[in-house]
Amino acid sequence: MELFMKYPMDVQNEVLLSLIEKAKNTEWGKAHDYKSIKNYEEFKDRVPLQDYESLKDQIIRIKHGEQNVLWPTDIKWFAKSSGTSTGRSKFIPISKESLIDCHYKGGKDLLAIYHNNHPESKLILGKVLVVGGSSAINSFSNKSYYGDLSAIIMKNFPMWVEQRRVPKMSIAIMDNWEEKIEKMAISTASENVSNISGVPSWTLVLLKRILELNKTDNILDIWPNLELFMHGGVNFSPYKEQFKKLAPGNQLNYYENYNATEGFFGLQDQSQVEEMLLMLDYGIFYEFIKKSEIEEESPKTITLDNVELYKNYAVVISTNAGLWRYIIGDTIQFTSLTPFRFKVTGRIGQFINAFGEELIIENAERAFSKACSETESVIKEYTGAPQFFKSKSAGNHQWLIEFEKEPENIKYFSEILDSELKRLNSDYEAKRFNNMVLDKPEIHLLKSGTFYKWMKINNKLGGQHKIPRLSNNRKYVQELLKMV
Repeated sequence: MELFMKYPMDVQNEVLLSLIEKAKNTEWGKAHDYKSIKNYEEFKDRVPLQDYESLKDQIIRIKHGEQNVLWPTDIKWFAKSSGTSTGRSKFIPISKESLIDCHYKGGKDLLAIYHNNHPESKLILGKVLVVGGSSAINSFSNKSYYGDLSAIIMKNFPMWVEQRRVPKMSIAIMDNWEEKIEKMAISTASENVSNISGVPSWTLVLLKRILELNKTDNILDIWPNLELFMHGGVNFSPYKEQFKKLAPGNQLNYYENYNATEGFFGLQDQSQVEEMLLMLDYGIFYEFIKKSEIEEESPKTITLDNVELYKNYAVVISTNAGLWRYIIGDTIQFTSLTPFRFKVTGRIGQFINAFGEELIIENAERAFSKACSETESVIKEYTGAPQFFKSKSAGNHQWLIEFEKEPENIKYFSEILDSELKRLNSDYEAKRFNNMVLDKPEIHLLKSGTFYKWMKINNKLGGQHKIPRLSNNRKYVQELLKMV
């Protein structure tokens, strides 16, 4: 890590040339004449930007058993992505190299960093509870298989990890999420769990059920040696207070990772600092597109040596599983350039810009955090969408919120939210001027369990499925309101 932190571009250029060399005799490599590519500029000129739709035909062929199409080694595994931005499932190819040199390497590096930051840790003496995907391994054919990324990772765990993991595999990859939660809660309560890995929302569901079954409100009563929660997948801010309530005191440490279906991109390398180190030696070459230019016909891409602090960038990757110049759909902001540390700010498809306000997830998360802090409230889940102009009145944003602890005065909560969004986003502030274009936000309180029921109805319980935080249309909001 110290090597790529000191020489980031040297390491990244080495990664790019290594990927090109390995794939030069694949069908894709021959089509784009990889043998003659000597540097990034030639690579960028030769290979167009890709998304899932443009690679889908090749991926389908690999699913059916063809090999050496996008990547030289055999690809037998496909991670089923929830397809948040499009609503359709995607099947992302997983190679042996991406498992070993990316996903597993990320897990080992996070544990190494944690022990370096906490030398007194006894983490290794306990077991890891993996709150993984709700999909078992399924078969496309006798040569290819698919499932949630977490299920694939668990299925291929090395022995030294598998011996320390709970629950047992038959429970961990169950399809029925509600039955799975119940069995996990019963089977793991008696284990010596020292660390947990999972998406915050579904981990909370499990922990609350364990507390309920054991008639206590402190998870440390169940697992006295619990000291680490490795989380990712969603912004942790809305969930942190709920975790602190379940694990009082300072014993439980929280470390974030950015382990997406397409690769392991970043991890938190500093204690108590909410930013992640971009991992540059995992067989992934990075490019970036300014968020403001992503909708252009031919958006300009830049490499790490040209990124700027606190600008929103869409992430483009070329990987050791055969994804070439692939736009993953996430946006990030760099918080440091020496070394390259960042925060995830949202999804390309998740924003509200119905009135020119350019509201992104990061704005909403920070504003809700401020409103919760000022009103001593705790949000469980939320989503937001625009309400368009009605007759002569302006439009506004409608927020559907499920509180863990409601504010005493919801009007005051709304005022703080509005004020903080104005402070964070000048476009939002301009549109709110005199209520001419954008009226004050409307908050709609939902009963406890509403989002859970919506996820269940839409077959999105568990694993990497997440509540869509922002939408530029009213599809999700209308579905939820019909349930009320």
